[in-house]
Amino acid sequence: MIARYSRKELKQIWEDKNRYRIWLEIELAAAEAMENLKIIPKGIVKKVKSKSKINVEKIESIENQVRHDVIAFLTSIVQKTGKEGRFLHKGMTSSDVLDTAFNLQLKQSGLILLDDINRLLKSIRKQAIKHKYTLTIGRSHGIHAEPITFGLKLLTFYQEFLRNKKRLENSIKEISTCSISGAMGTFANVDPRVENYVSKKLKLKPEPISTQIIPRDRHAQFFSTLGIIAASIERFAVEIRHLQRTEVLEVEEFFEKKQKGSSAMPHKKNPILSENLTGLSRLIRSSVAPALENVVLWHERDISHSAVERNIGPDVTTALDFALVRLEKVISNLNIFPKKMLKNLELSKGLFYSQRIMLELTKKGMSREKAYSLVQNKTMKTWKGNDSFYKVLCEDKLITNKIPVNKLRKLFDYDYHMKKINIIFKRSLKK
Repeated sequence: MIARYSRKELKQIWEDKNRYRIWLEIELAAAEAMENLKIIPKGIVKKVKSKSKINVEKIESIENQVRHDVIAFLTSIVQKTGKEGRFLHKGMTSSDVLDTAFNLQLKQSGLILLDDINRLLKSIRKQAIKHKYTLTIGRSHGIHAEPITFGLKLLTFYQEFLRNKKRLENSIKEISTCSISGAMGTFANVDPRVENYVSKKLKLKPEPISTQIIPRDRHAQFFSTLGIIAASIERFAVEIRHLQRTEVLEVEEFFEKKQKGSSAMPHKKNPILSENLTGLSRLIRSSVAPALENVVLWHERDISHSAVERNIGPDVTTALDFALVRLEKVISNLNIFPKKMLKNLELSKGLFYSQRIMLELTKKGMSREKAYSLVQNKTMKTWKGNDSFYKVLCEDKLITNKIPVNKLRKLFDYDYHMKKINIIFKRSLKK
């Protein structure tokens, strides 16, 4: 991922130096286990630790010759450590190192993403509670439907990201496995107790059965989860973009003091952060299909997945981290305009009470079909004319004979639509 969309915390996980550091950690942990099991001489790990030094440039130089990254890494270590280095990697295959390291990097990235989601949840919750009873119009197909509150709108996102948090927790658990089983995963050349030791050391779980690689359904689940989170981000971003349109302007991204909008039009305040989040979300979701394709490998191993993972691992986790942090900033600093929400709500001249009127007519003995047709006729007249829905209803004796004018007025009540809001909040915010 380019620097523009990268945060230091996530970027560091995927840097070459850290990757090689993890490889060395795996090799040393395996050697330590072998020392304990008296498979290799005592003191090897201590000597290798004291002499080994990761030199990225040197490793790359060797790889240019040998065309194998793990061999290049091991060669560079042996060059520094001397004869003790020959005991590293005993009975292991490169996949043991690569897969275990990759899973560890995904776990580390996932834990940062979890922190991001937790911060986002706090900001959404705070704004939802603040605007619990801030009246706004609910839209169906983009058309005014019935009143809701802005807090209720935000609460849907809060619950969605709670689900995303659970999904990510499960995916981190799923991906946190270690394989030190050697060629074909048979443990023919490495003791299973080595794997157990390395797993504990790295705070991973032993892979119950691998081929020569860790099964890629685990990774497919992980990246699919990231894709779902990205979809949630975009849904939120698109909502903000729609609500910031000039004709609507119910919310607005924060605009910094020295910030500029259009290069040509000084008056513009564009929802650039939300638009950026839409783009990043598309990028993140694009990793899901390749991750699913990676599940299907030849026999016990091929490397068709390798190039995909070397790209989507760092890029997607880094992009999602950036997007989550950006979204939290947008939400916590969002400009919200309750007066404009109320003004927009009144544009439909009370038409959103149509269902309540219909239900009241059925209560008074009218068939649902007749009530629907009668009310719909009045809504069409309201749309075409200048009078309010209430006034149009009052002009029809079929309606006023069932619902007297004084009682009809009482049906036009905003509070009617908010009477159960507290119940929804209580069940959505309970721990």
